[in-house]
Amino acid sequence: MTATTRITTPFTAESTAAEVVAGVDLTGRRAIVTGAASGIGIETARTLAGAGADVTLAVRDLAAGERTVGDIVATTGNKQIRVARLDLADRASVAEFTAAWDGPLHILVNNAGIMASPEMRTPEGWEMQFATNHLGHFALTTGLHRALAAAGGARVVAVSSSAHLRSPVVFEDIHFREREYEPWSAYGQSKTANVLMAVEATRLWADDGITANALMPGGIRTNLQRYVTAEDLERLRAQSGAAGVSWKTPEQGAATSVLLAASPLLEGVGGRYFEDCNEAEPNQPGTRRGVAPWALDPEAATLLWQVSTEALAS
Repeated sequence: MTATTRITTPFTAESTAAEVVAGVDLTGRRAIVTGAASGIGIETARTLAGAGADVTLAVRDLAAGERTVGDIVATTGNKQIRVARLDLADRASVAEFTAAWDGPLHILVNNAGIMASPEMRTPEGWEMQFATNHLGHFALTTGLHRALAAAGGARVVAVSSSAHLRSPVVFEDIHFREREYEPWSAYGQSKTANVLMAVEATRLWADDGITANALMPGGIRTNLQRYVTAEDLERLRAQSGAAGVSWKTPEQGAATSVLLAASPLLEGVGGRYFEDCNEAEPNQPGTRRGVAPWALDPEAATLLWQVSTEALAS
């Protein structure tokens, strides 16, 4: 398959997670889903479990995670579901999680995130959206590299957003130390970083059989929007041309994640950005669909990997 071949599938924006893996058997496969105690994370984990996978819910709130485990076991009959604490904004928490993991890892879904939050910083002084959405997942993914390589054909899935169209990674001032903080620019930058990480992971880890892809799940009403008012959401949807378009259900919102995680249609495919269960077209100026050129820029991907590695080593 050439780099210019766009990946298309029979599935659409209306497809559900269960539909995209119908007939797929994940028995014996081990998966981690971050942020799996709310929103599309629950449905992603449920669908992988329903296909037979052994699933670990990586969550900040263990009580919510335990409730989700019970729900998934009850609805799928799969008892190979467990919960582990993970705070992506806390380097010690990520290190503890990766150190505790034993054996191969076939599927890693980097689903957790925060959106358009007020200005907040980690103890290191990192801007919170970039720290959580990108650096935490970067530390998690690289920390699990050996487990992913041991699986043979492992897949990494990065839940990005059309908000990546709002901003490239501003390497000169990633953490808004010089420029004025703007919540949506910060969110967009972190979502671009999610795509760039998938690009570079696929390049660096090709010999390990690891592929990584990013996606836009679509508009779904979840706890992700806790910092955003309903009026803000509708205004943003109108600006994007999505006004009047129905919100996706969580089951539909999880479909592209599950497709990238488990469908045989994506075997060997990496370094791409998907929306509505198909690889996105290049963004057309003035629209809020497709993928920005800066999100797939291999030089930016390499630089981000270097910057992220250095930040975590400091």
